[in-house]
Amino acid sequence: MRIAIAGDLHGAWSDADEQLLERLQPDAVLFVGDLSDGDLRLTRRIASLPYRVAVIFGNHDRGSDKTGGLLRQQLVLLGDCHCAWGVRRWEDLPLTVVGARPFSAGGGFHLSKAVEAVYGPVTLHQSVDRILAAASSVPSEEPLLVLAHCGPTGLGSDSDSPCGRDWKSPAIDWGDQDLSIALDRIAVTRPPDLVVFGHMHHALKRGSGYRQSLLQDRRGTAYLNAACVPRSGLDAKGRSLLHWSWAEFSGSSLTHLSHRWYTPEGELTHQESLPLDTPVQC
Repeated sequence: MRIAIAGDLHGAWSDADEQLLERLQPDAVLFVGDLSDGDLRLTRRIASLPYRVAVIFGNHDRGSDKTGGLLRQQLVLLGDCHCAWGVRRWEDLPLTVVGARPFSAGGGFHLSKAVEAVYGPVTLHQSVDRILAAASSVPSEEPLLVLAHCGPTGLGSDSDSPCGRDWKSPAIDWGDQDLSIALDRIAVTRPPDLVVFGHMHHALKRGSGYRQSLLQDRRGTAYLNAACVPRSGLDAKGRSLLHWSWAEFSGSSLTHLSHRWYTPEGELTHQESLPLDTPVQC
């Protein structure tokens, strides 16, 4: 099973992305949020993709609207594709995507006024319970894959950690507390196989390098930060390149996890892979 993962788009979506997907033919396509600052045109375009699609919205997707009206319009457009605090499953594919808290901005736990207008005053523990309930519905023979906008706390407190704060000193862990608690509680029964998120861009502020975006913890859970921003660029030959993250499963076992750069014609020009047999303590 082959899964294509799009990092934070911030409006960067084009015909070239769709042409590339047509060539790659993934079994499922995941979007980690921050699609377009609330632009409904891109939401409609993603909802109409002819693939098995799962989406979780990010903090930028609520735009500047504090009433929740824009959020409701986007949720209607995506329908079942949006899996926050629930699951996305398909009858013809042995995969269930578990959704974490939607519209997260990281930094522990916080709901914006717009999110509260749509979902109500959800507490941290209620959020944890919703993620747990979704995870409990995943069949044991399927991968346990969690889709979030921001990753969990506990992955490091340095500026280059997967969820480390790099825009302000001191550097601290800026992950989601509810997701971290939920993952710990899920792991009592079965450690998640893969946690996919974005939000924290790979390139650090002020040109100070890149963050760690692929790792595996002591329980065997793999973590992928897909937020390569911008997602497009040029190689040394002047050719256009597109970034996608990529995961492969054999049954319920994760066999491959990487960042990939393709030409729009489908040529893989560069790949950064996680060696899954060498877990990192975290």
